[in-house]
Amino acid sequence: MQKIIPHLWFDKEAKEAADFYTSIFPNTKINYTIMLNNTPGGDAEIVGFEVFDYRIDAISAGPMFKLNPSNSFMINFDPKQIENAEEKLREIWKKLSENGKALMPLDEYPFSKLYGWIEDNYGVSWQLILSNPDGEERPIIIPSFLFVQENYGKAEEASEYYISVFNDSKRGTISRYPAGTEPDIEGTINYTDFKLAGQWFASMDSNYNHEFKFNEAFSFIVNCESQEEIDYYWEKLSAVPDSDQCGWVKDKFNVSWQIVPTVLNDMMLNATPEQMTSLTQAVLGMKKLNIKELEKAYNI
Repeated sequence: MQKIIPHLWFDKEAKEAADFYTSIFPNTKINYTIMLNNTPGGDAEIVGFEVFDYRIDAISAGPMFKLNPSNSFMINFDPKQIENAEEKLREIWKKLSENGKALMPLDEYPFSKLYGWIEDNYGVSWQLILSNPDGEERPIIIPSFLFVQENYGKAEEASEYYISVFNDSKRGTISRYPAGTEPDIEGTINYTDFKLAGQWFASMDSNYNHEFKFNEAFSFIVNCESQEEIDYYWEKLSAVPDSDQCGWVKDKFNVSWQIVPTVLNDMMLNATPEQMTSLTQAVLGMKKLNIKELEKAYNI
């Protein structure tokens, strides 16, 4: 099971965006949709889908948060894993470009024969890269963190911290900015990747004048099997008490996480309307989620 699931917050477009992604990427499907009624932002629709067999969740829950490039999905078009990799990359870039915005144009760069960074029509950012088939193999999808503004220079510290928190974790590659790459500072992270709970992530610093930073629009669900596990991740990742709500926390780098029992998703998928209302109200009344209280709300 995928321990950590990226979660995207949309105003009203979650299902539309999921339909779009499952139409342009291979090995995709929508797993479920769940409607939550009478939340503080009104009715909210949850959509679970897969891209390249990688699970992503999304929600339509109002305009409070807006996606930005501080978090993105890196797509490795590895010729060993994807047939006609370059052709597929160009094809998907073209589709993402429709009403999208190129952040780095699709071109040849020192680190790749073909790479581009694009923000699509729904505000989700994608880095498409033609991987070197002779390099160390990585999965096709890797969520990426961009450390900017007051977080600049913390990419290495943050990744080290996450590696210490999650099991089955390790550092992968690491590349630092050399001298003469201003405004970036020599020694900060040009690129690193790392494994958390068996899943790969990437991170980098950027000292350019970016007008965005981490927010709740892009968060990470941590699936927990027990209350003890919920308690552990809550203690490790909650660093901004005012942001603790409904299982959501912010860590000391302002990255948002959702510490969620796996049983909650099962209950929501099988709930009657009355049970769903009871569960929704129970979750809205909690900060850290309590499995026993959720089960009590479900078994009304």
